[in-house]
Amino acid sequence: MTLASLVLRRRFILLKEGLDRVSALMGLVAFMPFLAVFGLLIKLSSPGPVFFIQKRVGKGGKTFGIIKLRTMVMDAEQATGPIWAQENDPRITRIGKFLRATHFDEVPQLLNVIRGEMAIVGPRPERPVFVEQFRHQIPNYEARHMVKPGITGLAQVYHHYDETVRDVKRKLGYDLLYVKKMCLMVDIAILFLTFRCLTGKGAR
Repeated sequence: MTLASLVLRRRFILLKEGLDRVSALMGLVAFMPFLAVFGLLIKLSSPGPVFFIQKRVGKGGKTFGIIKLRTMVMDAEQATGPIWAQENDPRITRIGKFLRATHFDEVPQLLNVIRGEMAIVGPRPERPVFVEQFRHQIPNYEARHMVKPGITGLAQVYHHYDETVRDVKRKLGYDLLYVKKMCLMVDIAILFLTFRCLTGKGAR
């Protein structure tokens, strides 16, 4: 990478961080009434807090607390330890199924963006226990931590949820392609594809 391209990349990253924070603040204000309604439904449907905070690995391998609306019963992994959510997972509450299907449980991550821990677009952050596992199993896995993790990303619009290590390897290819090609037009394209997925057009 040339000096000129490094300068342009640095400028884009600064622009991206500013746009992300402004967009996240506007989005949070717009979604606030819906968050209040879903928060009430979560409290009425199952015991426990409205929000679920979980450790994830971000840029440079630093951990942070990702914020989501709670979609599972309390202490869902007490008996099993850390595991991926499965299709028709019995731990997911009734309102949680709707929140996951619409991805509305991810909206509170706008707070993570405002705090500078995440971006709107970037590789999805993984839990430390799985990062430790994958960095031994998958070559160059930690390269995805060169940029801030995102609420949505290239891997999310082109691949389904992780079910096997093979899925993780495939998604890593998309993540590393994003790290290499990231620019404003790529982010806009990913946001457009995310919208198509959420509205059922080209959803995966």
